[in-house]
Amino acid sequence: MNFLFDNKKYNKLAVDNHSFYIKAKPFPSIQFKNFINKKTVTQLYKDFPKYNNKIWINHKKTGKNLNTLKKVAHDERIYPDSIRNIFRELNSKQFLLFLETLTGIHNLISDPYHIGGGMHISKKGGYLNIHSDFLWHHKLQLHRRVNVLIYLTPNWKKEYKGALELWNKNKTKKINEYYPDFGSCVIFNTNTTSYHGHPIPLPKDNMFRRVINLYYYTSARKKSEIYNPTFTNYGIIKKSKLKKSLFQTKNSFFSEEILNNYKKDAK
Repeated sequence: MNFLFDNKKYNKLAVDNHSFYIKAKPFPSIQFKNFINKKTVTQLYKDFPKYNNKIWINHKKTGKNLNTLKKVAHDERIYPDSIRNIFRELNSKQFLLFLETLTGIHNLISDPYHIGGGMHISKKGGYLNIHSDFLWHHKLQLHRRVNVLIYLTPNWKKEYKGALELWNKNKTKKINEYYPDFGSCVIFNTNTTSYHGHPIPLPKDNMFRRVINLYYYTSARKKSEIYNPTFTNYGIIKKSKLKKSLFQTKNSFFSEEILNNYKKDAK
């Protein structure tokens, strides 16, 4: 069996693009076209669950920010084999070293729980408003540092909208954007001012925006970058005195639920 990231082309890709990545505006980011070979990415697309498949979790309507047209799945037990395998590769030592070389962020740790990540799919009318990410993983007790997105819809055109927009630190202006081109990979740093999203509703019938999302963490980060934990934030996060109790696992329903559900399966 051939493992994708054993290929030394990824070593070179990371080294050659490090300077570009860290200098990108409004925050470190990059898009690699044709990041995964055609045979593999085509299989991932073919195996990606249909929009009406029962495996999906619907986002609940929360004001104007989340919409029921976006669905997610983050339990790897229900992933198709090809997708479960690619997640394993993207959590491997070789890929972590690729990310560390590209981003310059050392000691990255992958998330085996796929909290907030996994498979995502949206249809006509789907969107994701501009936001900053949750930055604390209550289960792993780690700081979120890097996002990786791989797009799995063939023949995406600009008129289909759906571009990932990167905004300035004041959240007043779009600075950059990446369209969800088939087989492309977008990587970017995440912090309290790395505002991003795809806020324009998808306009086309029967065109689904398919993406797999992975997030990477470290056990430490600069003190100035540590804020009290929040969930996905659509406003502006203000610095406040850190409260140790807010960092505890019990403050995350999702983190608590993982272990509780595992125990239920023993009954």
